[in-house]
Amino acid sequence: MSAPDGSPVGAERSIGQLFASATTEMSALVHDEIALAKAQLKQDVKRGATSGGAFMVAGGVLLFSLPMLNFALAYGIRTWSDWNLAICFVLSFAANVLIALVLALIGVVFAKKAKKSKGPQKVAASVKETAGVLQNAKPHPRPAARPELEDRAPAAIEAVARSSS
Repeated sequence: MSAPDGSPVGAERSIGQLFASATTEMSALVHDEIALAKAQLKQDVKRGATSGGAFMVAGGVLLFSLPMLNFALAYGIRTWSDWNLAICFVLSFAANVLIALVLALIGVVFAKKAKKSKGPQKVAASVKETAGVLQNAKPHPRPAARPELEDRAPAAIEAVARSSS
């Protein structure tokens, strides 16, 4: 078993290795956040397209069905009820408007879902949270310098200098 940088677990890693590992993990985190934002935007665009398509279908149905359906329905009502032909045409128009309203309502429902989603805002909040955590991160406390080692340092340097000359 090994650490992400390839060094064996339990072995002490150098500061360079730790920094490289942290940089790699931060890069992966940023790439994952970007991928998440793209996926959520794609879903929002898909919902918006569905909403627009439903609105277009509602308009098309209303536009192209009015003449044919109005005549057929009006004459059918006239045949069944012996009402005035003008009232029959008004009733057939009302039926077409009702169908268009149902399709428009479907479009409104999908538009509200697309508007409510707020996918990119979630990702932005997650990125801000990650940045906040990293800003508050503090390095591990270093052990206090021992005075007895500091006093010996100049003498040790002199001894090494004398022995190497």
